[in-house]
This record gives sequence, structure tokens and C-alpha cells, in this order.
Amino acid sequence: MGKNNKKGPSEDSLLLPPHPAHTAAPIVDTHTHLLSTFAVYKQKYKDGRYQDVYDLVRGLYQGKKVAALVDVWCEAPVQKVWKEIADSAAVAVENRKEKWGELEYWFVMGVHPHEAKLYTDDVEKDILEAMAHPRNVGWGEIGLDYHYDNSPRDVQKEVFSRQLRHAVRLGKPITVHTREADEDTEQILKAEVPKDHKIHVHCFTDSPDFAQRLLNHFPNLYIGITGVITFSSNDNTSNITHQMFAQSSSPRIILETDAPYMIPANIYASLPAIKGRLPLCHTAMIPWTAEFVAGVAGAEWTVERVLELGRLNANTMYGV
Repeated sequence: MGKNNKKGPSEDSLLLPPHPAHTAAPIVDTHTHLLSTFAVYKQKYKDGRYQDVYDLVRGLYQGKKVAALVDVWCEAPVQKVWKEIADSAAVAVENRKEKWGELEYWFVMGVHPHEAKLYTDDVEKDILEAMAHPRNVGWGEIGLDYHYDNSPRDVQKEVFSRQLRHAVRLGKPITVHTREADEDTEQILKAEVPKDHKIHVHCFTDSPDFAQRLLNHFPNLYIGITGVITFSSNDNTSNITHQMFAQSSSPRIILETDAPYMIPANIYASLPAIKGRLPLCHTAMIPWTAEFVAGVAGAEWTVERVLELGRLNANTMYGV
């Protein structure tokens, strides 16, 4: 493989060993950013073997039981390459395998709250075009982020509401980003979205009480669990996960990576030879997130059961 251009783990480190408790259950990643993941890969490994997104997916996921992923496009202006990638997955199965292997590719599109200030009629027109694509399964990620405040809060709220109204009108599932904006996120969702609409609150890290209020109000709302559940700095995700499993034999969680971010902290126990930290997260890491979820959920839960629950809930949420 290509040379490692900076200190840290070699490119080979991204080719993960099998998780010891993962034998058969298919992996479904409900939230990943493929283009960003590839960009981080190329930044770290300039002479790496993978030349494009398709190479990366085939190389890292072959033999890892990755069945499907939902790619997230949330920039403004919209990156035009989305259509080329989505079109390559919309062909007949035998033709799709050349680029995607056995993987099913789906996508959502919206404008992230960080970039709400860049939302325009033209951006909206591009998103509406994407909504008609056969590989599109939702509108997102959209929402509010009061941690960074990269866009003014009044603009974030206006753009969030505007996108929600389109998603509801089109009957599209919604992927929500919310951080330190509990009150406004809850108020806007309840004002704009019918109770039975499908909602995925992605990479949840806010208060369990907030999550529970949303779960109580929206019967088709799912909480997205990333590798952040393994972080020692974050108790909220573990607490709401434990609470959900205590309340139901089939809790409304779905598994995701938010790649290239949120590498599960527990993965390093399976990689004793690695010196330093991995440069990026990717979909084949989900079994380690599932392992942590199983530990939070209780003795009767295994990695395989958590992965299967994630797959079933992903199918209900996005039809993937």
C-alpha cells in the first residue's frame, strides 16, 4: 500500500480485523460522509492505493459484511458530484458491482446548520432535484447547532423550518442535527412535523430527557448512535441508550458512523499493534459501536443482536 506521509498508523491499519463477536449480521450505516472520508484519507495518505470513493469503499469494506450505507450531502452550495455517485448506484445490480461491490448505496441531502447562512433559492432547487433521485431516501442533515454557532441562530431556525416543510410535503424521512439547542429543536419539530413522520436524530449527545420527550411525541423517531457513545467525555448517549433498552425489547436506535468522525474508542483493544490514533472512521467500525451498545443494553444483548436491531430499524426508517 501507499506510504504513510505523516507520523501515525500506516494505511494498512484501516483494514480492520474481524470483530471477534461479529459473525453474520449485516452492517447498515445510516449516516456517513463518503466524500469527506475520502478527502481525509487522501490528506493522510497522499500516495495511498485508493484513487476514488469507489476504490475506498471496495477496499475497506470487502469481506466486512457491510450491506448498506446512507451517504449524507449537507453542504451549501450543493456539490454537483452527488449525481454521478448516486447514478452509479442506480444501475442494474450486475453493473453496480463494479463500483460498489455488494454494497447498497443510498443518500440524503440537505443543508447543515453550520452552513444555514449560505442557504438560497438556488441551493434549495438543487436539493429538490436530488429528492427525485431513485437512490434518495431523505432530507438532511438539517437542524440547529448552538455549540459552534457557525450561522446566526435566527437564520438556523428559519432554514431548519423551511427544509422541514419541504421534507414533510414530499413525505421524505428527516435527518436531524441538534447540539445544545434542545428547546428550539423540540419546538420547531413539533410545530412543523406531523407526529407520525419518520425522523432520525443523528449522533445524539444531548440530554436524555430531551431525547425521551422526542421519542414520546414522535412514534417514528429514531436515535442515531455513533462511536461517540464510547467516549469517556460523553455520558448522555450511554444514558439514553440504557434508558431505551430498559423500556423496550425493540428500542428505536439506529447505528451510524458520522465518518470520517467519531472513531469508537474501544476499537484500539482489537488493534494492539497500532501506534497512535487512526486518522478516520469508516463503516466497518460499526461492530465496535454495537459492542459498546450491547454492554450498555444488558446481558441478554450481543453484538449480533444489536447489529440486527440496527438493520431492522434502518429498514423501517429509510427503507434500506
